[in-house]
Amino acid sequence: MLDPTNTLIVSTSTLVALAMLSLVALKGLEAWLAFRRSELEAMRPTGTEPSTLSRIELADLKERLKKLEAIAAGVDL
Repeated sequence: MLDPTNTLIVSTSTLVALAMLSLVALKGLEAWLAFRRSELEAMRPTGTEPSTLSRIELADLKERLKKLEAIAAGVDL
């Protein structure tokens, strides 16, 4: 049969190990989030003028919207 002292030592060391693993996982998650945040910051355009690609995408969306409005109105394109 197990001695209560041994049970206490095993349960305490298990709890300490779990706490240590949790802290390591938390630090790893924080580092990963900081890395992803820096990647997103690097991709952000720095100028105030919209990029050419965003203007092209906006024009494409406007064209699609016009087509959808024409379809909703029953006009053949």
